[in-house]
Amino acid sequence: MPSNVTRSRSNDRRRATALPIKIEPLSSRHDRAGFSCGTPDLDDYFRHRAGQDERRGVARVFVAVEEDLGVVGFYTLSTCSIHPGELPAELARKLPRYETIPAALIGRLARDQRTRGRGVGELLLADAIKHVLAAEHSVAIWAVLVDAKDEAAAEFYRRFGFVPFPSRPSRLFLPTATARKANARAHR
Repeated sequence: MPSNVTRSRSNDRRRATALPIKIEPLSSRHDRAGFSCGTPDLDDYFRHRAGQDERRGVARVFVAVEEDLGVVGFYTLSTCSIHPGELPAELARKLPRYETIPAALIGRLARDQRTRGRGVGELLLADAIKHVLAAEHSVAIWAVLVDAKDEAAAEFYRRFGFVPFPSRPSRLFLPTATARKANARAHR
């Protein structure tokens, strides 16, 4: 089901700009050729492999579409698991002693360079978490995981409460309980 959102972002020098965006599942009608986030690996994935992953059931791919610009962002969702020993000790102690704990993975998330600074990345992340929380009613999901491509991406996720794995700082997680609380506060 598409999400219709108008994203406003302002700074001290200019008036707020509105970018009406619809987030929906990737389909053959989405033109991926013009998308460029500036990271060749992500651009190549989106143009050439995202549709295959969707068809094969490896990942669900969602796109952010703006009427005039076309596709301005995307993210992928899939399931994964966490070995409790990988988590910070204070969290691992609170979990059952299972071999793995269920999680959801935002495998890739990118916004087009044309929309830099307009909140599209934040909007994509919020939508991905919304989908995970909705799925949690049917499937157990303890956390949302992301793999940051670089330090700037890791900082982006940390700003939203993601915590790095102690042994692998580029992999970060957000417990769904934390996401649910933040979502409830945002909708008060």
